Amino acid sequence: MIHPTADVQTTKIGEGTTIWQFAVVLSGATIGKNCNINCHTFIENDVIIGDRVTIKSGVYIWDSIEIGNDVFLGPNVTFVNDKYPRSKQYPQKFQVTKIDNFVSVGANSTIMGGVHIGEYALIAAGSLVTKDVPPYSLMLGNPARVAGKVNQNGVVIERF
Repeated sequence: MIHPTADVQTTKIGEGTTIWQFAVVLSGATIGKNCNINCHTFIENDVIIGDRVTIKSGVYIWDSIEIGNDVFLGPNVTFVNDKYPRSKQYPQKFQVTKIDNFVSVGANSTIMGGVHIGEYALIAAGSLVTKDVPPYSLMLGNPARVAGKVNQNGVVIERF
């Protein structure tokens, strides 16, 4: 289902995906099956989104970002894809950011360009992720640090 007020230019959308009002999805984007793209979101061209992904309101996904299956992106998660942005000056290539399967990113977190977040990682709300995240890690803070381990259900099983 695509809400009538959404501006969806791509045809590469999997079955069962819902895109809500005032979302913008550019023509080059690929979105998997059974995703939930909330209102007031933006998805650029060179973006791949896996299956069963939830993207809450206020999330903008820029070129060169790849999101795996079963990922949760909380409200207002911010992605960066250009280390040294300047007005009207574009890099030859944007930084590639990869979010593996089953990752959850809490509200208002910022994911800097070029990082790789390993499967099942849990990023606490408001965290600033500046480096790669190991699988099953609990990350929190500014800058984010490994603060523990989580299991496949996202339950913290060890705190550091």
